[in-house]
Amino acid sequence: MKILIATAGSRGDVAPYTGLGAALRAAGHEVALAATESFAPLAEEAGLAFRPLPADPRAHGDVRGQRALVRAAAAFLSDLGEGFAAAVDPGTDLLLLSTTTAPLGWHVTEATGIPGLGVYLQPTAPTGDFAPPVAGTRSLGRTGNRAAGRFALRMTDRIYAPAVARLRAHLDLPPLTPAHARRRQEKARRPVLHGFSTALLPRPSDWADHLSVAGSWWPYVDPGSRLPADLEAFLTAGPPPVLIGFGSMASGHGERLGGIAVRALRRAGLRGVLQSGSAGLAAGGGGDDVLTIGDVPHALLFPRLAAVVHHAGAGTSAAALHAGVPSVSVPVAADQPFWAARLTTIGAAPAALPFDSLTPENLAAALTAAVYDRAYTTAAAAASRHMATEDAANSVLTAVRRL
Repeated sequence: MKILIATAGSRGDVAPYTGLGAALRAAGHEVALAATESFAPLAEEAGLAFRPLPADPRAHGDVRGQRALVRAAAAFLSDLGEGFAAAVDPGTDLLLLSTTTAPLGWHVTEATGIPGLGVYLQPTAPTGDFAPPVAGTRSLGRTGNRAAGRFALRMTDRIYAPAVARLRAHLDLPPLTPAHARRRQEKARRPVLHGFSTALLPRPSDWADHLSVAGSWWPYVDPGSRLPADLEAFLTAGPPPVLIGFGSMASGHGERLGGIAVRALRRAGLRGVLQSGSAGLAAGGGGDDVLTIGDVPHALLFPRLAAVVHHAGAGTSAAALHAGVPSVSVPVAADQPFWAARLTTIGAAPAALPFDSLTPENLAAALTAAVYDRAYTTAAAAASRHMATEDAANSVLTAVRRL
């Protein structure tokens, strides 16, 4: 079967699908990944064909704050919608659609007759169990949570509306609003699998049967991969260090965050690894007990750490749990406060630290708690054992066979 996995966004929105794609390829399928051009090397490393999508989320600047996030998302989707259909090879047998591409992809399935399967990294269907991830961390009660979930879907419909209108015109389809299209998909009960672990977020008790939780999909890591020599030497030269990194978030804040990180590590008496990321984090005279690195596979590094300071993206939060190490969460935007709160709820992290008011003092205090209070490590280890029982890629393979 020829399968196209379509996703868009930052690295955390793309990388998990490389491991899923590799698993599908190993099962005998011909798999391509459609994403923005900067992620072509990730697809190539995983042995997947690549289809470029025309949008680049980095082109729309700093997205801290919900209003800035909405403006950036609308601009990003306007770019994305115009070239989405072109990425679909006529011989494609199945589309796997992420949270970001599904509101466009369902229109492509309508025009082409190619079946589609949702493979989402975030829970988007309304539930009484919690408020929608983009709404923050406060529960509004079961009725309020469901109402907030429906409101979030309507806001998403509004953001996608211009891109959907252009896409349907391009596909010679009659006009249809995103809200109408979404209700059509819900009525058809199209299967949607969610790529997060029930160790971090249990499946909502009121979800319909066609909405399932598969477990986390992990970025592909070549079996022959090794950590860089300087990092390996640093890890073996002393006690397990703390990793501090913000992934694709906090662009332009590298100097401030690097200074805070080094001073916090000093106050806590810990060794540290700073991952530069989009923020450009650097040690800046941190000394022999602080090392700055670029991108390395979480699966190779995280199990050798004392804790991870991160922005609480869904993928990084899951990777820290998978490694059985505690987190210190510093959420920046979007669904990150939600995942940060989940880490705290299951006991694998102290209370999240606000990004804008991060200081050496509060970061050092959180690090001291995460590293030296064994309750956090115990909770993370328990989650890790639970995650080891989940076979997320096989859940997708089973759904593909059923289709």
